[in-house]
Amino acid sequence: MNLSNSPDLFAHFKDVIDPRVERTKDHSLLDIITIAVCAVICGADDWANIEVWGNEKLVWLRQFLALPHGIPSHDTFGRVFNRLDAEAFQAAFLQWVQSAFDVSDGQVIAIDGKQLRRSHDKRLGKAAIYMVSAWATDNHLILGQRKVDDKSNEITAIPQLLKVLSLAGCIVTIDAMGCQKDIAAAIVDQQADYVLSLKENQAHLYQDTVELFTHLEQTSAHGLDTDYAKTVTKGHGRIDIRECWTITDTQHFPYFRTSSQWSGLQTLIKVRRQRHLPDKTSVEVAYYISSLPKQATVLLQAIGSHWQIENGLHWVLDIAFREDDQRVRTGNAPQNFALLRHMALNLLKQETSAKQGVKGKRLKAGWSEAYLLKVLQI
Repeated sequence: MNLSNSPDLFAHFKDVIDPRVERTKDHSLLDIITIAVCAVICGADDWANIEVWGNEKLVWLRQFLALPHGIPSHDTFGRVFNRLDAEAFQAAFLQWVQSAFDVSDGQVIAIDGKQLRRSHDKRLGKAAIYMVSAWATDNHLILGQRKVDDKSNEITAIPQLLKVLSLAGCIVTIDAMGCQKDIAAAIVDQQADYVLSLKENQAHLYQDTVELFTHLEQTSAHGLDTDYAKTVTKGHGRIDIRECWTITDTQHFPYFRTSSQWSGLQTLIKVRRQRHLPDKTSVEVAYYISSLPKQATVLLQAIGSHWQIENGLHWVLDIAFREDDQRVRTGNAPQNFALLRHMALNLLKQETSAKQGVKGKRLKAGWSEAYLLKVLQI
């Protein structure tokens, strides 16, 4: 197998424009990307480690890549990814994901942001970058990501990310920061549904929703179109109880001060979470809006699935890839290295023969060239 010609991965990066002038191209851009992806899969977490891995695997790599000048130096890796157009690199990543993986109808796509904590540079007055990612909760797959512009926030990055995703038939979940009218409209325009966390950042809608659920609780003959679901899970010395109430009632929505401004709005949701531990009990109440009909069971499952992005993506990036400790800071390098981690994570998540966590799979790929090939051929 020729890695650089793989239809499943590296072929999608052939058209990314090399940022270097011709006389400095001792190593092809595709070779640089290929070596970087392989090294990150195998445990490399900075440019120096990528160079070391490449030199240790030079004989193996030459089975697939020409490498007439050997392995690039860590300075070359740093300079190339510093200058490489991050938008073009992400577009190639997106093409690969969409061609290689199927995202089923009805799947929950969780969208959330994460700060790359050590990407700041105090000397240059550069703040740490923030990346917004879309996570397919059933596939355990990063579908795409977008860097939040400097002096901005997730509200501006989420619509840009939504534009490049294929979301038809999916359920998009976003926390309260993304509860915005234009974001709801963008999701509906993609023939998808939304479940958005509702808080005081949408004061009128939040207040009207709370008051309507209060009326529901206080009035037995409420005349509202409602549904209810409950789940109970036990384990590790605790009991978690989640209850969901929904209201789908177009007769009452016109009395809401802003309901008509929310594209596709069908259902208001109240969720109460109770956690019972041996020494204490906690209760949390949250409200949501959705374009889905009133099925409380479906909505409760979608809301619960959203938090997989914390455990399945953010936590793994921190623990298995040590993302919060990374000090890649200059130019486009922070977001490009983040994308290398995302590519590695997608490949490692989809390889299921090794019954290990992502950190263990990275070690195994570093030890076993046969296993690394298996990961790359996903």
